[in-house]
Amino acid sequence: MGAMGVAEELYGRVLDAVAGTPYRMVRTERGFDLTVDVHEPRRTDKLWTYRVELRAEEKVFTLTDVVRTVEYGPGGVRKRTETSVGRSLYKVRYRAADGTECSFSSADGHRLIRGIAEGLGWQEQRPASVTGALWAGVAGGAVALGVLIALAVAYLLGMF
Repeated sequence: MGAMGVAEELYGRVLDAVAGTPYRMVRTERGFDLTVDVHEPRRTDKLWTYRVELRAEEKVFTLTDVVRTVEYGPGGVRKRTETSVGRSLYKVRYRAADGTECSFSSADGHRLIRGIAEGLGWQEQRPASVTGALWAGVAGGAVALGVLIALAVAYLLGMF
């Protein structure tokens, strides 16, 4: 099976898995987007997109969350809109006005995509935005540790 065939198989399996669910799939130039609307009881809506980019020749995929959040004020007036890109973990559970229980967990979409991809022999690679954030966190931690060590040395030497 050629590179296009393995990409089509992955796309088709995810498409079959989300049939009859609130998830929507759209092909993109580099793979596909899996999107779901997340409504919250406190006047906030999220459009959650799992962006999957494929390198079919290598059977490698990246998974990036693109989350568009819209907050509404009194009277349904749009107050604020923001978009975040990277890797997000988010969970919400509430009871709707009609009494039905509603819930969303971003981990469910991650597990769905990863499970199907890995079952077909694909390997996940972190997107650049996630790798950059990881390195920024490591660098910030190293600076904080250095400051704490310097303060401890200064204290021990009686400089304070």
